[in-house]
Order: sequence, then C-alpha cells, then structure tokens
Amino acid sequence: MRHRVAGRKLNRNAAHRRAMSRNMLVALITHERIITTVAKAKELRPYAERIITLAKRGIAANNPTKLLHTKRLIIARLGPVAKISLVDKKDEATGQTVLNKIFELATRYADRPGGYTRILKRTTRRLGDSGETAYIELLKAGEKKVKTVKENKPVAPAPAPAPAQ
Repeated sequence: MRHRVAGRKLNRNAAHRRAMSRNMLVALITHERIITTVAKAKELRPYAERIITLAKRGIAANNPTKLLHTKRLIIARLGPVAKISLVDKKDEATGQTVLNKIFELATRYADRPGGYTRILKRTTRRLGDSGETAYIELLKAGEKKVKTVKENKPVAPAPAPAPAQ
C-alpha cells in the first residue's frame, strides 16, 4: 500500500524520472505548450510552477546577490539543461538560454499569485498504447484560468401554508 506517499513513479526509476521532468520542463518553457500524458502533465505542473515562483522571488528582491543566489538555485534544480540555448521554429539560435527564459516568464507573471500552467485533456488517445493525452501550457500575459460555472438549480418553492381550520 502506498499510503501517504506523494508523487507518481511513472514506471521509471528515480534518475530517469528526474531527467524526464527536467527535459519536459525545458520543452514547456521553450514551446510554452506541449502534449504529454495526463499523469506526466500533473507531475510537471508543480515542478514548473515552483521554478517560476523561485525566479519571481529573485526578481522581487531587488538585490543583485539574492538574484544571483536564485539563479544558482534554479541551475541546481534544472541541472545541465539550464544552460541549453533556445532555438526558434526555423532551428536558428535565439541567443537566449532556458535560465533567461525562466526569468522572462517570471516578469510576465509578476502580478499573478501562482497558477501559471493549465492542463487541458485531449479527446484523442495516443496511438500504440491508447494512453490519455493532455496539453500542458503556460498561460499568456494577463490571461486567467476559466472555471466552468455550474448553473444553479432553482431553489425549491416554499411549502404551502397549512390550511386554516
């Protein structure tokens, strides 16, 4: 029994899970929207949001030493993929690293108190194993998560008054 054990194993060992989450985070930051399985998307969401929040705190400190400390913390969490240079759709270098893009996203979400990602389940299943797939995407600047509002059913009418005798 796995009582009170957080996280999903995703049929991988610890090193593979860590590498996979780092690579998925780099893909999410690079493209701002990726397709993956629902379970992987749910595991990626808190990892991505913690990294962006960490960058936000470093920017908000207005202190160069705290900013440097924050950059080093993010590099430690991302490992070697933090220094990957990004490319555009034509495979040309943009001159920007993953670390710089994270801090750019942190400025985008400066006024937002968390909730930088959205998971949208897809109706189509993955070919081969019929796995449930989902989009995980970063919200645009100023965009809000849309919550589905359940329509309120009308309140039952008041009971009829008792007949007078």
